[in-house]
Amino acid sequence: MQWAAPLMCGAHVTGPTMGFLFCSCPRSPLSCVHPSPQLPWMPLWGSPPAPLGARAMQSLVFLCARRLLGHRPGARRALPFLPSELYPVLFQAAFLDGRALALQDLVTAWPFPLLSFQCLLGPCGHPQHRGHHAPPGHKPDKLCVQAVLSAVVAHVRQALEDSQQPPRDRQCHLRVLDMTGLQDDDTTERGPEGMSLWSGTVALAKACLEVAKHQTELQKRNSKRRKGPSGSSSPPHAIGVEIRADLFVNSTSYGILRDALQATSSPLRLRCRDFHAEELSVGGIVGLLECLDPGGVRRVDLRFNNLGLAGLCAVVPQLSRFPDLLSLKLPYSNVDVRRHAAGADAGFRRLSTHLGKLQALRELNLGSSRLSGKLRQLLRNLEAPLESLELAFCYLLPGDLAFLSQSIHAPALKKLDLSGHHFTESLLQALCSLLENSSSLIHLDLMECQLTDSRLEALLPSLCRCSRLRCLGLFGNPLSTPGLKTLLRQTSVLQELCLVVYPYPVDCYSRETPRPPSASSGIFEDTLDEERFTAVSAELCRMLVSSGRDNAMWTASLCRHGTLDYFAL
Repeated sequence: MQWAAPLMCGAHVTGPTMGFLFCSCPRSPLSCVHPSPQLPWMPLWGSPPAPLGARAMQSLVFLCARRLLGHRPGARRALPFLPSELYPVLFQAAFLDGRALALQDLVTAWPFPLLSFQCLLGPCGHPQHRGHHAPPGHKPDKLCVQAVLSAVVAHVRQALEDSQQPPRDRQCHLRVLDMTGLQDDDTTERGPEGMSLWSGTVALAKACLEVAKHQTELQKRNSKRRKGPSGSSSPPHAIGVEIRADLFVNSTSYGILRDALQATSSPLRLRCRDFHAEELSVGGIVGLLECLDPGGVRRVDLRFNNLGLAGLCAVVPQLSRFPDLLSLKLPYSNVDVRRHAAGADAGFRRLSTHLGKLQALRELNLGSSRLSGKLRQLLRNLEAPLESLELAFCYLLPGDLAFLSQSIHAPALKKLDLSGHHFTESLLQALCSLLENSSSLIHLDLMECQLTDSRLEALLPSLCRCSRLRCLGLFGNPLSTPGLKTLLRQTSVLQELCLVVYPYPVDCYSRETPRPPSASSGIFEDTLDEERFTAVSAELCRMLVSSGRDNAMWTASLCRHGTLDYFAL
């Protein structure tokens, strides 16, 4: 391994420790930390050995990085002399401490082709989104993200200005800024200083348009200079940074994102991984999908768009241009078989044909659409099995579940959501057959399904055959405390079951007469007896501990539900 810079202090080197050489010099701590030639640490693409967390925070190098960044003028002067291998840990420390100006300095001189937020900071979101024992990622700070983006824009603008000049000694080598997985819309945990997916998308679009405008102005200026017989110039150096991101758009941000995606000649190029759209027209969705680069799109999430069956038949054909599309979410699309009696069959056949062309598809969400009796028709053209299927509040019939239990999808399913169905005896039998054929199931949601103690007891033998089950959602079902105890005891055979979201037991409610004037109507309202529920929760915890499952979480809190994302299964 070649050292990127000589020892700055010239003091005696004491020996290798944790992949670095430390010297006995009284100067600034980080200036005396040097990469050990015996233990190379940083690969070409700039990924640290572990995301920001306990390992990074406990390292002496990380502590030294924080110390240096605390004195920004000194850090700025030191950057040109520091080994490239130290930049990622400096980035981690600056991001953790919210040092926006230091982040700008680091990005301006970034020595690697790739800067990936996930590689450096770890994925954001709840720990259960990444596995039971994974450490939580660092929530994105708006000012820090904006500082990085501002530095990239400044770098590209300067590169455009200097395109006729030889490269500088310590120029930025950045070619790809990967911001995927950075923003989220968990407002309860993000806080006012966080950045949402929507605001991040707008910031990226504005940055792309700013660079495109600057390029146009430079081209106009240069074209005037070059007029005349002596107007010749050398070809400019290659300029450009690709930004990979997850995008969220609605009616208020549609225009600016469309303009940014259409600025294909801009040196700041926007590439989408996960595309989310709400409250858009069919034409608006189709127009944006046509602007997306086909490569790299893995998810399209279209919800609350009121598309209807005709709209889906117009939008879904556009998705076949994305060869890597794994996930398609179409909840709340306003599809109802009762409203399309005349042309429903033809529409469902068209939709099924276009779904069948999505050869990489592994996740499908059709929640809150009335699909009674149409599941076979919709899924029959899919050649590869689905691994995640969300059909909440879809008014499915026993025949729909019977088809699913015998289809290629049943043994491959890892995630299944059938919330909102009234499991009568016939539908319950079909569900039992489906679970018996779904040995790969990891996440199951049966919330608000009117499951009583007796129905749950009938379901348990089939449920317990899902040996890989990790998450079970039963919130909103009329179960009693004895029913929950039976559930806890019988699911002890499910060794991987680590999260159960159960309902408030029906025996923990008391009926109280409301206050006047409505009291005269004789209407009663159910009120949760907090003291009784606390006692039930404590008893369930004791049962878990006594059965050796104290690491499992049983909760009645929906905010702890943390539905597993398909890409984390």
